[in-house]
Amino acid sequence: MDLDDFTAEEITAVLDDAAAMREVLSRDVKKVPTLRGKVVVTLFYEASTRTRISFEEAGKILSADVINMTSTASSVEKGESLLNTGLTLQAMGVDAIVVRHPHSGAPHFLARTLDRVSIINAGDGAHAHPTQGLLDLHTAREHLGDLAGRKVVIVGDVLHSRVARSAVWGFARLGANVVLCGPPTLLPDPLTPAGWGPGDNGVHNPLASVTVQPDLDAAVEGADLVMALRLQLERQKVGFFPSLREYIRRWQVNDARMARANPDALLMHPGPMNEGIEVSTALAHGERSLIEEQVTNGVAIRMALLYQLVGSGSGGD
Repeated sequence: MDLDDFTAEEITAVLDDAAAMREVLSRDVKKVPTLRGKVVVTLFYEASTRTRISFEEAGKILSADVINMTSTASSVEKGESLLNTGLTLQAMGVDAIVVRHPHSGAPHFLARTLDRVSIINAGDGAHAHPTQGLLDLHTAREHLGDLAGRKVVIVGDVLHSRVARSAVWGFARLGANVVLCGPPTLLPDPLTPAGWGPGDNGVHNPLASVTVQPDLDAAVEGADLVMALRLQLERQKVGFFPSLREYIRRWQVNDARMARANPDALLMHPGPMNEGIEVSTALAHGERSLIEEQVTNGVAIRMALLYQLVGSGSGGD
């Protein structure tokens, strides 16, 4: 249920389809009949803006019937389990369920249990956010071309970030050199397959090319891409750094730090962004920023996944 399940070829296939979907998004009339007659349910147990709306838009552009479902407006409030909710939706004949859940592994559980509906992971706990990882890869590839050998710095709350886990696997799969940066208390320790996934059945671990560098000034030297992560204060049970002022001083991505990167280095952020904390305001809205483009590419990636899973008639996750 994450990009560690994908081969490099499978990732590339999704990115290629997303490039075609971008062409659809550029049209005056953004509508194609690809998924006419198909039903897609977005089942979100957590709040979301970008992911949820982009899945809804993706489904509707492909002419699917999209039904939004939340835990606060369904039988979940009456105590219905995730399993029974999934079985109910399957019995209703839906074709795909897009799941966001606070518990890691919930989408995988549904995919193993339901045999007549496709399951798409829209974020599970602090585990994974594969569609975000794919849109980040697509955005980077559109600007940098081949990602093999490129230096990608991911800075911020890596420990609690499902986005970071998916991005690390995706960039590593495509041959990028990934550097993780942030307060030492918010970095995985140690960075091992046991904490981030099994690798290729123990034969090859793509994470071998991933390094950790707590000093952001050192980390961004020669970088091609810098991705800042949101401080997930809602997932932090204790203080992981002295203060926001200290965090800004040492780990905010700003113009001075980007000057240490390659001259054409790019900035990304998965959102939502605490502007002025994780990224300086000037940089967030500057020429190097791809933040808005990431949102657009999110629709294209989710169109590509719905097309592959529902349009082809195949199940899975």
